[in-house]
Amino acid sequence: MTLSIIIVNYKNPALLRLCLKSLERALSPKLNYEILVVDISSEIETQNVVLEEFPKVKLLPFKDNIGYTKGVNEGIKGSSGDYFLILNPDIVPLKNSIETLLDYMKKHQDVGLAGPRLLNFDGTPQQSCFGFYNAITIGYRRVGYLPFKKWILKKFLLEDRDLSDIQSVDWLMGSALMARRDAINKVGLMDEKFFLYFSDVDWAKRFWENGYKVVYYPLAKIYHYHRRFSKRSSWIIDVLMNHQSQQHIKDGFRYLYKYGFFPPKADPPPAGKTQ
Repeated sequence: MTLSIIIVNYKNPALLRLCLKSLERALSPKLNYEILVVDISSEIETQNVVLEEFPKVKLLPFKDNIGYTKGVNEGIKGSSGDYFLILNPDIVPLKNSIETLLDYMKKHQDVGLAGPRLLNFDGTPQQSCFGFYNAITIGYRRVGYLPFKKWILKKFLLEDRDLSDIQSVDWLMGSALMARRDAINKVGLMDEKFFLYFSDVDWAKRFWENGYKVVYYPLAKIYHYHRRFSKRSSWIIDVLMNHQSQQHIKDGFRYLYKYGFFPPKADPPPAGKTQ
């Protein structure tokens, strides 16, 4: 099996149906691939979507909310591909985008992780890649209004880069990630201490530490719904009331505990523009 596509779904049958239909349209019938849906807190509606409408898709249902990170790992363990494409259910790939990304990975054996250019449905680009976090950037990303925020986050958001170029980056948005099996065998699965957030950051750091590049590949383009929960007027109220905000903070503290408040760059450091 060449490619295993792993979709981690959480109570979102409508978007999952759209994602699976878009994969049918986007993928070449010549590609040797499988699709696995890891369904977290699995419900009958989602199970029916997969089993009745997409019978070739493998369903891995979990009654409990095992979290995004463990969901990815269970998908990897249950698949047989030489390469993995890890997707959120709110992803709609353009035709040939997946094969384009896969071909790049095949030609560059030193690349362990690669990610596409994520687009809004109006065609405008989303933030697809980042610099590594430290205590300051985590705080500034979480709190809505702080002095010097734009200056502090400029490097983290790679605003000094031309993101139309193929290039090495610190880490990639986990909504759409391609990895090679032999690299994962060396690096290991995602760290399940991170329930929902920061597992993609941690994974990329470990790929760099094990001698693999992490590459942003904008020639592959994928639509991403990326529903944002409305921000409350006060970030304090947001933290107190929003479960996702609370989980982001918990996983952020786990990341800082693991790497320190100002972690050093991975070795070797990301290089910038590549081929």
